[in-house]
Amino acid sequence: MLDLTEEELSDYTKKNNLPAFRAKQIRKWIFEGALFDEMTNLPISLRDSLSKISHTGLLKIEQKLQSELDETCKYLFNLGDGNMIESVLMKYKYGYSVCISSQAGCRMMCSFCASSKLGFSRNLSVGEMLSQIITINKDKNIRIGNVVIMGIGEPMDNYDNVIKFLHEAQNPTGLGISYRRISLSTCGVVPGIEKLMIEDLPITLSVSLHSPFNEQRSQMMPINNKYDIAQLIGACKRYIQKTGRRITFEYAMIAGVNDTPSHAMHIMELIQGMLCHVNLIPVNSVKGIDYTRSSKKDLEIFTNILQGKGIEVTVRRELGRDIAAACGQLRRQSKEESV
Repeated sequence: MLDLTEEELSDYTKKNNLPAFRAKQIRKWIFEGALFDEMTNLPISLRDSLSKISHTGLLKIEQKLQSELDETCKYLFNLGDGNMIESVLMKYKYGYSVCISSQAGCRMMCSFCASSKLGFSRNLSVGEMLSQIITINKDKNIRIGNVVIMGIGEPMDNYDNVIKFLHEAQNPTGLGISYRRISLSTCGVVPGIEKLMIEDLPITLSVSLHSPFNEQRSQMMPINNKYDIAQLIGACKRYIQKTGRRITFEYAMIAGVNDTPSHAMHIMELIQGMLCHVNLIPVNSVKGIDYTRSSKKDLEIFTNILQGKGIEVTVRRELGRDIAAACGQLRRQSKEESV
C-alpha cells in the first residue's frame, strides 16, 4: 500500500466497498510503520481482510550495524525477492538525516563506488523508498527530518518513482518532510537534470563531478562517455537559471588521481560564477578498489585554491566509516557481506 498515493489509496478503498474515511486511517497507520493487525481503530474483521488481500509495503530489517565512532547506524533491508539494499541514519546538530537507496544495485559503474560492483538488479518502488525512512523512524522512535537520495543506485535512472517519492515524502499526510530538506544526487544524467528543472521542486541537487578532465572523468565515471563535462555543466547552468537554486558539486578526493592543484584550477574555470558550492569528500576505502584518500595537506591546498577564487567549499564530515556506511561504501549485498 505504500506504493499508492493518497488518491490511489482512496480509490482502492472505494473499490473494496470501504467508507472513504478508512483510507485516511490506513494511510496514517502505514506512515507510522504499523502492520495491519496494529491498526487498532479498524475493525478486527477489516484488519484480517486487509492482511489477506494486501500488503503494507514495509520492509524487513535484515541487519543493523551501529558505529562505535559516532551515532551512525546502517540498515540492511530485505526486499523480499532476494535483493538487499542499505540505508544509513546519521545524527547532526540539526536532527536526524537518512541516506536512502533508489535502486537495488547500480548500472553507472563509477570506479570509486561499491554500489556498482555487484551489478544492477532493479529499480525500487515508491513504497520501498518511503519504507526505508518509515521503518527507521519506528525502529529508533525518532522523526527523520532530512533525506539524501544518495545511497545505492542512480536516482535519475529511476526518475518517475523518485519524483513520486519526493511528492509523497513532502505530503503532510505522508512523511511531511519539506522539499528543502531533501537532496538528490546524480552522477551526471543530463536528461534527468533537464526534466528535474521543469519539475521546479525546491530540493537540493547534488552532482558528482570528480574530475574536470573528460578523459579522466570517463575512466572514473562511464556516464561521461554519454554526457561529457561540457554538456553536464551546461545543464547545471540551465538548472540554476530556471530554478534559482544552488547546486552542490560532489568531488571525491583520491590521492594521486584527482587531487592536484591543476585539477583545482580547472574546476574553478568550469564553475566560477555559478550559484554552487563544492563538497570535497576524502574517498572512503572500498573492498576491491585500490584508491586511497588525499592527504590533509593536499586537501587543504585544493580547498584554498577554490576558496581563493571565491568558490564556497566544504569538506564532507566522515560518519560511519567503521561500519562501511560512509559515502561510496554502500552496496547491494548479503547479510554475511555487510561488515
